[in-house]
Amino acid sequence: MNQKRPSIPLQVEAFRRPRRWKRWFWVLAAGVIAVFVIWLVSRSPSGVTPSTVEPVGAAQEAGPPWQLGNPEGRFTLTLYADLECPFCRSYFPQLKRWAGDNADVVLQWQHLPLAAHEPAASTEARLAECAGESGGHAAFWQTVEWVYTHTRSDGQGLPDGLRYPDLTPAIEQCLASERASAVIHAQAAEAMNSGVTATPSVRLHDRQTGKAVLLQGPIEGDSLLSAMDMLAADEPDTIPVTEMPADVVGDMPR
Repeated sequence: MNQKRPSIPLQVEAFRRPRRWKRWFWVLAAGVIAVFVIWLVSRSPSGVTPSTVEPVGAAQEAGPPWQLGNPEGRFTLTLYADLECPFCRSYFPQLKRWAGDNADVVLQWQHLPLAAHEPAASTEARLAECAGESGGHAAFWQTVEWVYTHTRSDGQGLPDGLRYPDLTPAIEQCLASERASAVIHAQAAEAMNSGVTATPSVRLHDRQTGKAVLLQGPIEGDSLLSAMDMLAADEPDTIPVTEMPADVVGDMPR
Protein backbone atom coordinates (compact mmCIF):
# COMPACT_ATOMS: atom_id res chain seq x y z
CA MET A 1 0.00 0.00 0.00
CA ASN A 2 1.52 3.28 -1.11
CA GLN A 3 1.78 5.90 1.49
CA LYS A 4 1.79 9.51 0.59
CA ARG A 5 5.15 11.10 1.32
CA PRO A 6 4.73 13.83 3.85
CA SER A 7 5.56 17.24 2.51
CA ILE A 8 8.21 19.41 4.11
CA PRO A 9 6.70 22.33 5.84
CA LEU A 10 7.30 25.56 4.03
CA GLN A 11 8.96 27.13 7.02
CA VAL A 12 11.55 24.32 7.18
CA GLU A 13 12.29 24.57 3.44
CA ALA A 14 12.69 28.27 3.80
CA PHE A 15 15.13 27.67 6.64
CA ARG A 16 17.36 25.21 4.77
CA ARG A 17 17.85 27.28 1.65
CA PRO A 18 19.61 30.22 3.36
CA ARG A 19 22.01 27.82 5.10
CA ARG A 20 23.28 26.56 1.74
CA TRP A 21 23.78 30.13 0.54
CA LYS A 22 25.67 30.97 3.73
CA ARG A 23 28.05 28.04 3.22
CA TRP A 24 28.82 29.08 -0.35
CA PHE A 25 29.33 32.67 0.77
CA TRP A 26 32.12 31.69 3.20
CA VAL A 27 33.77 29.43 0.61
CA LEU A 28 33.80 32.31 -1.86
CA ALA A 29 35.16 34.73 0.77
CA ALA A 30 37.98 32.32 1.68
CA GLY A 31 38.93 32.05 -1.97
CA VAL A 32 39.08 35.83 -2.38
CA ILE A 33 41.29 36.16 0.72
CA ALA A 34 43.65 33.45 -0.53
CA VAL A 35 44.05 35.17 -3.89
CA PHE A 36 44.76 38.50 -2.14
CA VAL A 37 47.46 36.92 0.09
CA ILE A 38 49.13 35.30 -2.93
CA TRP A 39 49.13 38.66 -4.70
CA LEU A 40 50.80 40.38 -1.74
CA VAL A 41 53.54 37.74 -1.48
CA SER A 42 54.20 37.87 -5.20
CA ARG A 43 54.98 41.61 -4.95
CA SER A 44 57.94 40.94 -2.60
CA PRO A 45 61.24 39.94 -4.27
CA SER A 46 61.63 36.17 -4.49
CA GLY A 47 58.43 35.77 -2.51
CA VAL A 48 60.09 36.96 0.69
CA THR A 49 58.81 39.84 2.75
CA PRO A 50 61.31 42.73 3.02
CA SER A 51 61.75 42.31 6.78
CA THR A 52 63.27 38.86 6.32
CA VAL A 53 66.10 40.07 4.10
CA GLU A 54 67.29 43.05 6.14
CA PRO A 55 70.88 42.64 7.38
CA VAL A 56 71.83 42.83 11.01
CA GLY A 57 71.88 46.45 12.05
CA ALA A 58 69.32 47.56 9.47
CA ALA A 59 67.15 49.07 12.22
CA GLN A 60 70.02 51.29 13.46
CA GLU A 61 69.75 55.03 13.12
CA ALA A 62 71.47 56.14 9.92
CA GLY A 63 75.12 57.05 10.44
CA PRO A 64 77.86 57.96 10.14
CA PRO A 65 79.63 56.23 11.71
CA TRP A 66 78.53 53.31 9.56
CA GLN A 67 78.28 50.04 11.44
CA LEU A 68 77.79 46.40 10.58
CA GLY A 69 76.88 43.67 13.05
CA ASN A 70 75.45 43.86 16.54
CA PRO A 71 75.10 47.54 17.55
CA GLU A 72 74.79 46.41 21.18
CA GLY A 73 77.98 44.32 21.02
CA ARG A 74 80.55 44.75 23.75
CA PHE A 75 83.39 45.44 21.32
CA THR A 76 83.59 48.08 18.61
CA LEU A 77 86.09 47.23 15.87
CA THR A 78 86.93 50.36 13.87
CA LEU A 79 88.49 49.82 10.46
CA TYR A 80 90.58 52.72 9.16
CA ALA A 81 90.58 52.22 5.42
CA ASP A 82 91.12 53.78 2.03
CA LEU A 83 88.93 52.61 -0.86
CA GLU A 84 91.98 52.73 -3.18
CA CYS A 85 94.18 50.72 -0.79
CA PRO A 86 94.91 47.28 -2.34
CA PHE A 87 95.60 45.71 1.06
CA CYS A 88 92.31 47.08 2.40
CA ARG A 89 90.55 45.57 -0.59
CA SER A 90 91.83 42.07 0.17
CA TYR A 91 91.42 42.44 3.94
CA PHE A 92 87.92 43.87 4.01
CA PRO A 93 85.98 40.66 3.12
CA GLN A 94 87.89 38.70 5.78
CA LEU A 95 87.28 41.28 8.49
CA LYS A 96 83.62 41.62 7.57
CA ARG A 97 83.17 37.84 7.73
CA TRP A 98 84.99 37.63 11.08
CA ALA A 99 82.86 40.40 12.59
CA GLY A 100 79.71 38.67 11.36
CA ASP A 101 80.76 35.47 13.13
CA ASN A 102 81.28 37.23 16.50
CA ALA A 103 78.07 38.41 18.10
CA ASP A 104 79.94 40.64 20.61
CA VAL A 105 81.51 42.74 17.85
CA VAL A 106 80.19 45.61 15.76
CA LEU A 107 82.33 46.65 12.80
CA GLN A 108 82.65 50.39 12.24
CA TRP A 109 84.16 52.19 9.24
CA GLN A 110 86.40 55.25 9.41
CA HIS A 111 87.61 56.99 6.26
CA LEU A 112 91.33 57.55 5.82
CA PRO A 113 91.96 58.38 2.15
CA LEU A 114 95.71 58.60 1.59
CA ALA A 115 97.31 61.44 -0.34
CA ALA A 116 99.00 58.96 -2.69
CA HIS A 117 95.60 57.67 -3.79
CA GLU A 118 93.90 61.00 -4.44
CA PRO A 119 91.62 62.12 -5.96
CA ALA A 120 90.13 58.67 -6.60
CA ALA A 121 90.11 57.67 -2.91
CA SER A 122 88.02 60.65 -1.81
CA THR A 123 85.76 60.41 -4.87
CA GLU A 124 84.88 56.81 -3.98
CA ALA A 125 84.54 57.68 -0.29
CA ARG A 126 81.99 60.39 -1.20
CA LEU A 127 80.02 57.85 -3.23
CA ALA A 128 79.87 55.46 -0.27
CA GLU A 129 78.90 58.26 2.13
CA CYS A 130 76.12 59.49 -0.13
CA ALA A 131 74.81 55.97 -0.68
CA GLY A 132 74.68 55.56 3.10
CA GLU A 133 72.97 58.91 3.54
CA SER A 134 70.33 57.83 1.05
CA GLY A 135 69.90 54.15 1.96
CA GLY A 136 71.31 53.65 5.45
CA HIS A 137 73.91 51.26 6.83
CA ALA A 138 73.25 48.42 4.39
CA ALA A 139 73.59 50.72 1.38
CA PHE A 140 76.91 52.08 2.66
CA TRP A 141 78.49 48.64 3.08
CA GLN A 142 77.12 47.44 -0.25
CA THR A 143 78.75 50.44 -1.95
CA VAL A 144 82.08 49.75 -0.24
CA GLU A 145 81.93 46.17 -1.53
CA TRP A 146 81.06 47.39 -5.03
CA VAL A 147 83.98 49.83 -5.08
CA TYR A 148 86.48 47.23 -3.85
CA THR A 149 85.19 44.78 -6.46
CA HIS A 150 85.62 47.19 -9.38
CA THR A 151 88.42 49.61 -8.49
CA ARG A 152 91.85 49.26 -10.09
CA SER A 153 93.37 50.39 -6.73
CA ASP A 154 96.54 52.37 -5.98
CA GLY A 155 94.86 55.61 -6.96
CA GLN A 156 93.82 54.44 -10.42
CA GLY A 157 90.15 54.56 -9.48
CA LEU A 158 87.23 52.90 -11.21
CA PRO A 159 87.45 51.90 -14.89
CA ASP A 160 86.59 54.69 -17.31
CA GLY A 161 82.90 54.81 -18.10
CA LEU A 162 81.87 52.55 -15.21
CA ARG A 163 78.80 53.97 -13.49
CA TYR A 164 77.53 53.01 -10.05
CA PRO A 165 74.42 50.90 -10.81
CA ASP A 166 72.29 52.16 -7.92
CA LEU A 167 72.82 55.87 -8.51
CA THR A 168 69.68 57.81 -7.57
CA PRO A 169 68.73 61.50 -7.68
CA ALA A 170 69.20 61.63 -3.90
CA ILE A 171 72.76 60.28 -4.19
CA GLU A 172 73.54 62.67 -7.04
CA GLN A 173 72.25 65.60 -4.99
CA CYS A 174 74.45 64.53 -2.08
CA LEU A 175 77.50 64.22 -4.35
CA ALA A 176 76.92 67.76 -5.60
CA SER A 177 76.98 69.06 -2.01
CA GLU A 178 79.83 69.26 0.49
CA ARG A 179 78.20 67.07 3.15
CA ALA A 180 80.09 63.88 2.34
CA SER A 181 83.42 65.67 1.97
CA ALA A 182 83.01 67.25 5.41
CA VAL A 183 82.45 63.83 7.01
CA ILE A 184 85.45 62.29 5.23
CA HIS A 185 87.81 65.13 6.13
CA ALA A 186 86.70 65.06 9.78
CA GLN A 187 87.22 61.30 10.06
CA ALA A 188 90.62 61.43 8.37
CA ALA A 189 91.77 64.25 10.66
CA GLU A 190 90.56 62.35 13.73
CA ALA A 191 92.45 59.25 12.60
CA MET A 192 95.69 61.17 12.06
CA ASN A 193 95.34 62.91 15.43
CA SER A 194 94.94 59.55 17.16
CA GLY A 195 98.11 58.18 15.59
CA VAL A 196 96.66 56.25 12.64
CA THR A 197 98.68 56.97 9.52
CA ALA A 198 98.49 53.72 7.52
CA THR A 199 95.73 51.57 6.07
CA PRO A 200 94.38 49.12 6.91
CA SER A 201 94.51 49.63 10.67
CA VAL A 202 92.00 48.58 13.31
CA ARG A 203 91.13 49.86 16.74
CA LEU A 204 89.40 47.45 19.11
CA HIS A 205 87.42 49.13 21.88
CA ASP A 206 85.88 47.35 24.87
CA ARG A 207 82.75 49.34 25.67
CA GLN A 208 82.44 47.67 29.07
CA THR A 209 85.92 48.42 30.43
CA GLY A 210 86.58 51.50 28.28
CA LYS A 211 89.96 50.13 27.17
CA ALA A 212 91.12 50.09 23.57
CA VAL A 213 94.03 48.90 21.47
CA LEU A 214 95.28 50.09 18.08
CA LEU A 215 96.58 47.36 15.79
CA GLN A 216 98.55 47.88 12.59
CA GLY A 217 97.93 46.13 9.33
CA PRO A 218 95.51 43.35 8.36
CA ILE A 219 95.15 41.57 11.71
CA GLU A 220 94.01 37.94 11.61
CA GLY A 221 90.95 36.73 13.50
CA ASP A 222 92.91 34.79 16.14
CA SER A 223 94.91 37.90 17.01
CA LEU A 224 91.70 39.91 17.32
CA LEU A 225 90.26 37.30 19.69
CA SER A 226 93.41 37.51 21.81
CA ALA A 227 93.10 41.29 21.89
CA MET A 228 89.48 40.96 23.01
CA ASP A 229 90.59 38.70 25.88
CA MET A 230 93.28 41.17 26.94
CA LEU A 231 90.89 44.11 26.87
CA ALA A 232 88.39 42.18 28.99
CA ALA A 233 91.03 41.23 31.57
CA ASP A 234 91.17 43.01 34.91
CA GLU A 235 94.89 43.82 34.67
CA PRO A 236 95.32 47.03 32.64
CA ASP A 237 99.03 46.36 32.10
CA THR A 238 98.28 43.31 29.94
CA ILE A 239 97.20 45.48 26.99
CA PRO A 240 100.00 45.89 24.45
CA VAL A 241 99.05 49.20 22.88
CA THR A 242 100.88 49.35 19.56
CA GLU A 243 102.15 52.67 18.29
CA MET A 244 102.46 53.62 14.65
CA PRO A 245 106.02 54.51 13.63
CA ALA A 246 106.20 58.19 12.79
CA ASP A 247 107.50 57.52 9.29
CA VAL A 248 104.79 55.03 8.32
CA VAL A 249 102.26 56.75 6.10
CA GLY A 250 100.57 54.62 3.50
CA ASP A 251 99.38 51.08 2.90
CA MET A 252 100.24 48.32 5.34
CA PRO A 253 101.31 45.17 3.43
CA ARG A 254 100.07 41.71 4.38
